[in-house]
Formats: sequence, C-alpha cells, structure tokens
Amino acid sequence: MAKEIRVAISGKSGCGNTTVSTLLAQKLNVSLINYTFRQLAQEKGMTLAEVIENARNDDSYDKFVDNKQVELALKSSCVLGSRLAIWMLKEADLKVYLMASDEVRAKRILNREGGDLQQIADFTAMRDREDSARYLKLYNIDNNDYSFADLKIDTAVNTPEQIVDIIIAELKKRNLVD
Repeated sequence: MAKEIRVAISGKSGCGNTTVSTLLAQKLNVSLINYTFRQLAQEKGMTLAEVIENARNDDSYDKFVDNKQVELALKSSCVLGSRLAIWMLKEADLKVYLMASDEVRAKRILNREGGDLQQIADFTAMRDREDSARYLKLYNIDNNDYSFADLKIDTAVNTPEQIVDIIIAELKKRNLVD
C-alpha cells in the first residue's frame, strides 16, 4: 500500500468491533489499534470491572485510553477499533459504525465471556448508559449520534468477513486501496 490509510471503526460492546477491526487490519496488512479499558486493566493488573468503577470518578482513565489510541493511530496506516474511534480520529479516511440489537450484543458477550444472559444484558445496558454519559461529559460527544459515519453496518445480518468486504469495497470506491 503506497499511501497511508486510517480506518476508524466504532460500535458498542458486542457489536463485533474487535473481530471486524482485526480481520480488516490483517486483510489490509496494517496495524490494528484496539487499546481499550480491557488493555488498560491488564497493564495495571486490575479487572475490567475495577477500571470501569474507577473511571466513574476519575476522568484520567478515559482520557488516557482515548489519547493513547489517537497517538498510536497517527503514527502509521492502521485500523483503529474503539467505542469512540469515529469521533476521536478526525484524520480517519473512512469512519465505520457497527450496530447490533441489545439482545444480539448480550448473546455475543455471553458466548465470549460466559455467565448469565440476563446479568450480561443488564451489565451491558448499564455500561452503555455510563459510557454515553461519560463521553458527553468529557468530550461533548453523543455516541448515539453516528449519522456522520461513512458506513453504518448491521452486524446481526452480516458476518465479520462480509463486513470486511463491504469496508474494502468502500475503500476501493474512494481510491484509498487498490
């Protein structure tokens, strides 16, 4: 790939961000940037729940993760997959928003992490509300308004591979890849 390319992919938990971002980065042969609370928790030796709890009262968690993502994304061609990628990476050549119903998302999280479906659905709904409130407070971003995204894809009706093909077709249409 001669020119640099940056694709930003966002969606709520369980929408397939990580899977689609990983597959797309592999197919484009570019870096994958998916630095999240999960990675921060691992680096700090904390659980995801502890990081989420701390982030409720300490904005530095969000700001660190969000700034780190953009900093990494600006270094070279990449796919940035995160909750706020399409809002935070202004320089993205293509902004993709992935969607799925609350039920689909909860089932995917259950398959990934195990547990009780209702508890996962409740936790995911709580996390969505808290994330939305934080993004609004920290950055004045309404993460339920993704109308500006270049592509909006329902992940419940497309496989991750189909979604990657849709994204690559759009990149080709825009002459961003061969």
